[in-house]
Amino acid sequence: MQDSFTISAVFPVPPARLFAAWLSSKEHSAFTDSPAKISAKVGGRFTAWDNYICGTTARLVKDRKIVQRWRTTEFPDKSPDSLLTIEFEKVKEGTKLTLTHEEIPEGQASEYRKGWQDFYFKPMKDYFSR
Repeated sequence: MQDSFTISAVFPVPPARLFAAWLSSKEHSAFTDSPAKISAKVGGRFTAWDNYICGTTARLVKDRKIVQRWRTTEFPDKSPDSLLTIEFEKVKEGTKLTLTHEEIPEGQASEYRKGWQDFYFKPMKDYFSR
């Protein structure tokens, strides 16, 4: 059995800005305040949170969607990578980012939901509000 969830938040920048920042090693590191290395192309590998997170980018729709195969060091060795879909929608206040995280090892979804809120959405709101 695998778990999944969807969360969203609005950031005060245009979709192109948020999309580019997510795929930039420098900016991803800056908005999470933790090392990230990202190859911004389909098939490219990425790491974040000082190698706690790793994976590959499966699909890119410029300024609209990023799809990644994603895992952390806490995944059981035999578990496949999870599926992460990040969608960027222009709204009056800036960009609504909707993150859908699927195929998570059973029992880990609530931990990752909290992690996305605490270690991504909160610091991103601070970073992009400056």
